[in-house]
Amino acid sequence: MHLCFACYVVSEPASCSSIYPFLFQSWFMISLFDGANLKDLPIKKNMDLLAVSLGDLASRSVNFIINKCSKPPAVAVEDNLQRALLRAQVIVVEAMGRNITNQAMLLQLNMLSNAMHQSQYVLDAFRYQQHNEEDTKDQAVSCSSSLSKVNNAKHICFSSKGAHVSKELREALDNLRSMILDANELVMFLTRCPRLYRQPYSTHLQLTNCMFGRQMEAQMLINFLLGPEPHGAEELEVLPIVGPKYIGKSTLVAHACKDERVCGHFSKILFFGIHDFTDDATFREGCATNLENCMSNSNKDRRLLVVVEIDADLSEEALNRLYCASKQYVPSGSKIILTSQFGNIIRFGTTLALTLKHLSHEAYWYFFKTLAFEGTDPEMHPRLMQLAMEIAMTQRRSLNGANIIGRLLRDNFDVQFWSKVLAFWRGSTRRICRFGEHPCDPLDQNKHAYLGRMAAQTEDVVVLHRQQRSSEEDVPKIRMEDVVYGSIKLHGKVDALLWKSRIPPYYSYIYTCEIRMVKTTGFKRKRPMESRMKP
Repeated sequence: MHLCFACYVVSEPASCSSIYPFLFQSWFMISLFDGANLKDLPIKKNMDLLAVSLGDLASRSVNFIINKCSKPPAVAVEDNLQRALLRAQVIVVEAMGRNITNQAMLLQLNMLSNAMHQSQYVLDAFRYQQHNEEDTKDQAVSCSSSLSKVNNAKHICFSSKGAHVSKELREALDNLRSMILDANELVMFLTRCPRLYRQPYSTHLQLTNCMFGRQMEAQMLINFLLGPEPHGAEELEVLPIVGPKYIGKSTLVAHACKDERVCGHFSKILFFGIHDFTDDATFREGCATNLENCMSNSNKDRRLLVVVEIDADLSEEALNRLYCASKQYVPSGSKIILTSQFGNIIRFGTTLALTLKHLSHEAYWYFFKTLAFEGTDPEMHPRLMQLAMEIAMTQRRSLNGANIIGRLLRDNFDVQFWSKVLAFWRGSTRRICRFGEHPCDPLDQNKHAYLGRMAAQTEDVVVLHRQQRSSEEDVPKIRMEDVVYGSIKLHGKVDALLWKSRIPPYYSYIYTCEIRMVKTTGFKRKRPMESRMKP
């Protein structure tokens, strides 16, 4: 028996520290029965005690082996998750270059993409949590609980010194592996799908020069445009696209309209923007006039694609007039796309509406990280990675915010500058907790928005108005990041470029703003009477 114990310990030297206690206890109990001790006790009692001792030893040994096998070290799980992420990325990138018309395949691909983004976020959080703990003394970059800020419902807690990997990291690995196994049939079917005309060149070009996170919606939109008319050639096919403001509805439509297959399928693509009409009567007249003017004699018998962007909350009567005018002036076989942030357009659709939502927290982090680090390997800059994670949390999954802040961080690749940006946005976060709204929320209500200045805490940048300009219009030379994060001097009201899209429809977003001094409510303290008396 002693020999067995010795052999086991020698064969597992790495785990001796954890197995020593119960080995010694079992050896001591069995030693009680060794030699003359067995003669001093009744036989039945000897056998009972021996059975209990051996059973306890066997149970502990089995539990130890199971725990060791079922809980691999953190480094091993981290490496396995990294390899699984590479496999998932290969499938997703390959699928993006294929023309997929099967709706079930699109849904499965979207699920795999979501699992990949979630696993990448968990892996990044696990790798760089130690830098949060080391920098708690620095108020500008400390992080008390970064993961809980992102999503309270998905609170992730890692053990910094544990011998085993956390539960969340193992769950992410198991989930991603399961999704990859389920995608085996998807991979086989992908080889039968024709390739698209344009292929992505790299991750950075893919994110900055085309859409991110909307591959499923884009393919569903293209399938609608190129698909047959299920309701007959006489009935107009209408697809509603609904989503919050600045979520990417126009970008999604422009992405589909620039596809060579769509351009060849329709003789002409017409764009209408419904935002200048103040009442239903003006809207009805303007809608009919615009459609009639665009319909030349050469287009009356040709297939058209009509895109209508509705910014206002139109009444049911106005929407009915729009639909009737479309049926009157648009030739048969044409198709209509309606985009709006209001859901009352859904009932006019002849097919299931497309609803655009904000990116998930994990997908947004993937997007933000790629923009901020561009072609640089984030693993080579763990401190910057930790700062980037916290800055991304303050942007409320805003695509404009990711593009603006990502460009700012990329142009100022420095720990000190990134720390200042984080401290600045933490001040904005405290304002959200105090007043219950984001500093830019008043713009949605046509009110002034008060933004701070990173270089001058005694000044506020007051945004008076925001607008969206087409690619044909001129844009100001002053950039908004120079106003907020720089020390540029402004006199009076000026227009500043917030962001210019590099993908169709190439919109530019402009802020009209001015700089004002921060109002203080403090008062000047008077010296005590004794100190003001002459000696």
